[in-house]
Amino acid sequence: MLRGGSRTFYAASVLLPRRVRAPAIALYAFCRQADDAIDLGGARLDALSRLRERLDRAYAGRPLPLPADRAFADVVKRFAMPRALPEALLEGLEWDAAGRRYKTRNELYDYAARVAGTVGAMMCVLMGARRADLLARACDLGVAMQLTNIARDVGEDAREGRLYLPLQWLTDAGIDPEAWIVRPVFSDRLASVVQRLLAAADVLYERACAGIAALPADCRPGIYAARWLYAEIGREVERDGLNSVSRRAVVPLSRKAAALSAVLRSLAFPPPPSDAPPLEETRFLVDTCVQPSLAVVTAVLPARRLRERVLWLIDLFERLERADQLARGGSQPG
Repeated sequence: MLRGGSRTFYAASVLLPRRVRAPAIALYAFCRQADDAIDLGGARLDALSRLRERLDRAYAGRPLPLPADRAFADVVKRFAMPRALPEALLEGLEWDAAGRRYKTRNELYDYAARVAGTVGAMMCVLMGARRADLLARACDLGVAMQLTNIARDVGEDAREGRLYLPLQWLTDAGIDPEAWIVRPVFSDRLASVVQRLLAAADVLYERACAGIAALPADCRPGIYAARWLYAEIGREVERDGLNSVSRRAVVPLSRKAAALSAVLRSLAFPPPPSDAPPLEETRFLVDTCVQPSLAVVTAVLPARRLRERVLWLIDLFERLERADQLARGGSQPG
């Protein structure tokens, strides 16, 4: 499911230590199924009701006889996962089901905190990184990734009747949101809004780096990979002229390779610590997870092995892209 659903997260997971990778994949499976139940299902409120029942059963130790549910219940028990995190995720999915829109950036952050900041916080729990500063930066990373998603999927979302760009930003740019959603077209005015969103994401990506540098050492390569690979999607949107209405940005292999090389640079030259407080919109996630400082795991892949793993990932991307071309009836590149 992970390999087919998200190359970015699949690539990042390969760099995670085994003790974190397996539960992280279990979390991905449950969250992905929850998201798909809302996005792809017909009766969204019924789907939400079923998701809440599945959550109840997982926390009661009686998961449904489904692989994702059994794996998620095991993660909940082994890591004492605060229930407030998946509850907040379901709340964000409920907002999706209701077609909720967001007037300001802060309202959009409220949404992103629930559907993506929660994932960052859950990953911290899996890594044993439950200090307030690390949780705050993990939530920053989740929110940044969600903003990148929104910037990339403007047209795709609009054609489904969904609009996530802050309504006030659209109005400031001279765009009537209600008229635009009926006939979503690209313009220089819309480009300015998308650029503004990517700029907000970049601020959070930079803040996140300080937290990644303080994670257990064997977890840093995988999380750095997720950070750099996902931010590269935003760079590709910019290279496309910020037109994410008529096309969806796809990061080419060469750009992915460059992003992965940034992982090595980040490990060699880590950023200084950040004392920035959590976003107000993610503070409740931090508060529900925080515990006293825990010992940091010092194990880390040797530089040679890490370079080999990064090169293997680049080769993986190339093989996946070739398979995609063949599946679409295209010719295999030489």
